[in-house]
Amino acid sequence: MSNGNTGAAAGGGAIYGLGIFGALVYFWQQADGFLEHLLAILEALVWPAMMVYQAFVALSS
Repeated sequence: MSNGNTGAAAGGGAIYGLGIFGALVYFWQQADGFLEHLLAILEALVWPAMMVYQAFVALSS
């Protein structure tokens, strides 16, 4: 049987999910029209990934 650490992975996913939800709320409030609301959904999905990438870039320097 595998004795992996799956609890840490689940916690990271929850934090990432909260980041997506928070970004969606923020960008949704800023949107004015239909296309801007569609863009808000796309931005909310991409923004947390960009933040994680920038954090890794900052930590590697």
